[in-house]
Amino acid sequence: MISAVVAVAGCSRPSTLQEVLAEDVLHVITREAPSIYYEGRDGPTGYDYELAKLFADELGVELRVRVAEDNTEVLSVLSRNYAHIGLAGLSGQPGMADQYKVLPTGIAAQSVVVYNRDVPRPDSLSDLEGQTLHLVAESNHEHLLEGEESGFDWQVHPGLDPAGILARVESGEFSYAAVSSNELELNHVFFPQVKDAFYVGEPEELAWLFPADQDDTLVNAANQFLTKLQSDGTLAQLAERFYGHLDQLNYVGARTFMHHVENRLPKYESLFQDYAAEFGIDWRLLAAIGYQESHWRPNAVSPTGVRGLMMLTRNTASYIGINNRLDPEESIQGGAKYFRMVHKKIPDRIPEPDRTWFALASYNVGFGHLEDARRLAESAGKSPDRWMDVKEFLPLLAQKEWYTKTRFGYARGHEPVLYVQNIRRYYDVLARITERNQTDAIKPGELVNLDSMPRGSGSAPKAEAHPELRAGLPRELGMIPPTL
Repeated sequence: MISAVVAVAGCSRPSTLQEVLAEDVLHVITREAPSIYYEGRDGPTGYDYELAKLFADELGVELRVRVAEDNTEVLSVLSRNYAHIGLAGLSGQPGMADQYKVLPTGIAAQSVVVYNRDVPRPDSLSDLEGQTLHLVAESNHEHLLEGEESGFDWQVHPGLDPAGILARVESGEFSYAAVSSNELELNHVFFPQVKDAFYVGEPEELAWLFPADQDDTLVNAANQFLTKLQSDGTLAQLAERFYGHLDQLNYVGARTFMHHVENRLPKYESLFQDYAAEFGIDWRLLAAIGYQESHWRPNAVSPTGVRGLMMLTRNTASYIGINNRLDPEESIQGGAKYFRMVHKKIPDRIPEPDRTWFALASYNVGFGHLEDARRLAESAGKSPDRWMDVKEFLPLLAQKEWYTKTRFGYARGHEPVLYVQNIRRYYDVLARITERNQTDAIKPGELVNLDSMPRGSGSAPKAEAHPELRAGLPRELGMIPPTL
């Protein structure tokens, strides 16, 4: 494919593609966002990043990423022809093709108006009369609002990214905002006070942008490459990795958890007990970590490539001496060993249980990002040694105005907060279930079978003879956002 494109370019002046191949580097400019590019537990990831990496591999060159402050900088760099491709999460807006070469990448998004659930829900733009609609700068939304005569204003916030906009709607500072539907899908679970109202315009594919000063050789090569990925199913598989689970896995209910306790946990309970004892961990905590990570599925794989029942990264598994992450015993052993190592890194002065909550957060997001949040808490006059204080600052690591002040930069800081919260809930349930005799293994049939009540029946299941088990299931367990 590449040789054919190069041949078309002729032999007079090196084409853009020939320059890329000669330098052996593909230069990409991007911004940090969960939909585009971010540093995950096992290195850089994100839909557009993974796609660009595949393209660089196809060309046989190095992918070199420069991270911009925002889309304004991305577009500025492209306008000066200082990068080969721009990843901005933008669609081909009117006039865009006059300034850049535009190549759709397979993800369709639509502008959606969101609101704080404590204000009236609008059904159309006309319902926003007298209100202000808040937007990020250089977004897909402004051109859709131009010419609207519905009596509302809109305000662009150059210093905020979509997470920052949603955070302000969540707090009530902004009543109404417009964001891209894909950004909302990836962030919605972290902002329960934000509700979606209605869509504006039609769905449009998000695109890669190429400088207008380039010739067509690189964009044509990229187009051929994406066409190949479309036809062989790779593009759909990549989209499923990052977006396919959002609708199905937003909340995990109590029914599912109890069903898995009864049907999955008995297969691995003795392994949790044995390796928890070896590394000095409560086995129910280790089991709760395993459930949060994989729902006790030994073949689980995440979008970033972590895998196995305890979802170990390749680097972590290698570091702690685990050869097969998909083997349940090795995975549980590795998870126990790694958690104990992480726990020991938390300062001794932090008392329990906060030390364990910090260890869990570090296990999820990394020690460096946890330290960044602790420093932010301390600078705000809060205690860096109290989980209740630090968990307020971890989500700020997803907002540009905050993570630019930290050492380790951007992180999906909501995830460790939810991660710890979920594991604490799972642990409480397991502890209450087993408190009658902690040395006995949980056996099928001992637990309340939430599916045993006939549909439409008002009578209690026969397992109601054990009310302490039903009482052990926290009411809020029915609404648990997972971090898989």
